[in-house]
Amino acid sequence: MAEILRVEDLTKYFATKKGTLHAVDGVTFGLREGQTLGIVGESGCGKSTLGRAILRLHEPTGGKVIFDGENILEYDKQKMKQKRSDMQIIFQDPYSSLNPRMTVSQSIAAPLLIQGVYKANEKDKIQKKVDEMMDLVGLAKRFANSYPHELDGGRRQRIGIARALSLNPKFIVCDEPV
Repeated sequence: MAEILRVEDLTKYFATKKGTLHAVDGVTFGLREGQTLGIVGESGCGKSTLGRAILRLHEPTGGKVIFDGENILEYDKQKMKQKRSDMQIIFQDPYSSLNPRMTVSQSIAAPLLIQGVYKANEKDKIQKKVDEMMDLVGLAKRFANSYPHELDGGRRQRIGIARALSLNPKFIVCDEPV
């Protein structure tokens, strides 16, 4: 199988009042299609920052992130937006990653609309895909019009998983999966 992701000497530093915080420093690894990689470390060691830097949710300070043979750190905003359908994240805290004003259906549909998979007027197609994703993650259809605060943590996490899977990504960062 081909290598889908190659991270080379990735660094992410943050400027703080006390100086520079080295959150991620010189990380290198490769990942092939179909492979799973677990990154283990104590709390605060940079695991989440590493995942976010790979996806450019935090801009890396240095290094390379080669995805599908191209260094995505060289992409402009438009090209990175296009690539995001292939690279998704399931956030550690599902409650803070969900918009409290969006229903379950709207949250799952959002990436499909943002990435242009469907147009807003294709309501039947969107709903069919949302229903499919809810079924895939074991989220009952009766929650489709619920809001995040009305659900428990497990159901919120399922929304995040459905949202990430809805675009059929090639690569997913699972930030502290349970």
